[in-house]
Amino acid sequence: MKRITSIDLFAGVGGMRISLNKALEKLGLKDECKLYSEINLYCQQTYDANFPNTALIKDIKSIKQKDIKEKIPDHDILLAGFPCQPFSKAGVSKRKSLKMKLGLEDKKQGDLFFNILKIINKKKPKAFILENVENLKTYSDGSVLEKILKGLRQYYYVPTPEIIDAQDFGLAQRRKRIFIAGFLDKNSDFKYPEPTYEKTKVADFLDKYPKKKYIISDLLWKSHQKRKIRNKKAGKGFGYKLTYPKDKYTRTISSRYFKDGGECLIYRGENRNPRLLSPREVFRLQGFPENFKIPVSNTQAYKQAGNAVPVNVVEKICINIIKYLINKKSKLEKVA
Repeated sequence: MKRITSIDLFAGVGGMRISLNKALEKLGLKDECKLYSEINLYCQQTYDANFPNTALIKDIKSIKQKDIKEKIPDHDILLAGFPCQPFSKAGVSKRKSLKMKLGLEDKKQGDLFFNILKIINKKKPKAFILENVENLKTYSDGSVLEKILKGLRQYYYVPTPEIIDAQDFGLAQRRKRIFIAGFLDKNSDFKYPEPTYEKTKVADFLDKYPKKKYIISDLLWKSHQKRKIRNKKAGKGFGYKLTYPKDKYTRTISSRYFKDGGECLIYRGENRNPRLLSPREVFRLQGFPENFKIPVSNTQAYKQAGNAVPVNVVEKICINIIKYLINKKSKLEKVA
């Protein structure tokens, strides 16, 4: 059986790798991930629990351009969910308040895209898929995305990026993300996947017997209610969101979910305090399989799930990428 080689940059806990694996399995192929990069120690712990013995580069910035040829293995597909905080609405707001650099000028996270670009242009994978927040499309009036595409299109066919919502692909979560696919073969007409519009409801992703520890305290519940009234009067938004099991989807679950769960509190009935989602439930809402190992604390698990990619979406994109490569008679060997 033919193996497709890949590297998994800014890997988090491996959501993009899981997506590629599932896509390849459906097409009768196997993935050989040669390397992953991830700077967060807790994410490394989760990644290694699920994908043991994968070579790791902790900090991609440690790979200088002159070292790329030697330290980055050849691969067919590059996966990268590069840091979104410098481009997200919440991240931009926080950086402005702290008088920090924004977007690509953020030397800690924002300019990490250029590390990806150097690797792509040096190693020339047959395809890549990049993921980021929806706000990247309009950030700085679109000039940042334009700069990113200009760099990628020097050697690659890069169709217009698409914003895709997880709720349209069988996940009960409203989660819009921008995806950028590219191909070394410039004879073009790649199509992003069409929505499946599978009928889902939040209940499909919930624990059958939720633990009592996820029920929020009287103090926190009162605090949520007071804040919602206060914010509504000030015109700042309406605070917490009660989600009913019969609802079609939740709000976007963020990496800050562990703080108070305000974006999604599960309704438990009249005169009963709502509850938080469990870490397993959040990972389900991201499309992760039941056998995915979560070896870290709940706090870290919420952060990891909130930063992950929606697996159902990336899987569909990967299927189209592989089919494109095969149909375009790329250098991939014929499937045995």
